[in-house]
Amino acid sequence: MEDPADEFATLAEEIADRARAAELTVAAAESLTSGGIANALGAAPEASSWLRGGVVAYAESVKREVLGVTADRVASAECARQLATGVARLLRADAAVAVTGVGGPDPADGEPAGSVYAAVVVRGEVRDAHFQFEGDPAEVVHRTVRAALELLRDALPAAVADDA
Repeated sequence: MEDPADEFATLAEEIADRARAAELTVAAAESLTSGGIANALGAAPEASSWLRGGVVAYAESVKREVLGVTADRVASAECARQLATGVARLLRADAAVAVTGVGGPDPADGEPAGSVYAAVVVRGEVRDAHFQFEGDPAEVVHRTVRAALELLRDALPAAVADDA
């Protein structure tokens, strides 16, 4: 089976280019993806110069006790935003991406299977997104990693080519 980091290499390289060009450090807080985002980022070029690390906050207690989540529901935009800001604060990162939701196969926390919330923070500015993915839990996780990487890439300042 192909390493998911291989499939996401182009996205991760774009993130690396943007982070290095803007001199930003990056972190990730992951629930349902269980480290898949950090895996992809860590395989990107020169990750040691811009990747601060990640926290797999699968258990609700980890979300609350380690990352400071106070949201009523852990499958929510509020929780995703708090995960992103919490991991940025904890790891002293300039930017962070976070995901939480319901991988399935059953509904949970008042949300249907495949309901995913993501957030990204860059220098204090937070944005979030909601996705509804179809498929078995492995497919939902895979699609969530891709969506989170795209959200992070799009939130980082575009790298400017050095053609001067």
